[in-house]
Amino acid sequence: MKNIRSLNVAAHRDFGYFFSSLIIVYCLSGIALNHVNDWNPDFIITKENVSLGKTYTKEQVTREVILGFGKKVGETNFKVFDFPTNNQVKIYYDNASLHLNLESGTGVYENVSRRPVFYQANVIHRNSLNGWKWASDIFALMLIAINITGLFILKGKYGLKGRGKWLIAAGTVPPLVAILLMEFL
Repeated sequence: MKNIRSLNVAAHRDFGYFFSSLIIVYCLSGIALNHVNDWNPDFIITKENVSLGKTYTKEQVTREVILGFGKKVGETNFKVFDFPTNNQVKIYYDNASLHLNLESGTGVYENVSRRPVFYQANVIHRNSLNGWKWASDIFALMLIAINITGLFILKGKYGLKGRGKWLIAAGTVPPLVAILLMEFL
């Protein structure tokens, strides 16, 4: 029995150490994705109002004029531009766009950049990498193993036979309440 107990403690410890970084990645991503309606966990989107200093007509907008518009926002090369209406031009850059009203000489520059750490964590959490689904499944199974081995670490009044059983029972309450609320609301 002592050998099984020692093996259980070693498995819990070693699996816990090995998967600790991935657990933190999934936790950070989970928190971010829980608040997807409050903020964009993948991208930082910045907007800047732009003034051209004068007005233009659609006919006046040439490749050189588009390059000049880009210089106002620090862009040197554009991918493409189009005219959503006769008095507007939208210019597309790598990870940015500039939408101008030619009649008013004003517009909005929008820049999109990856949110550090969270973008990468979310790619992993959403299984967006080819083949990662299997790594994620193995990770989920290992979390179950870590959980089960952890149940048998302590003995006596602090272990599973003591207050552990009551804490496990109490831990079932939040998901059960959530399921009941989901069913009846």
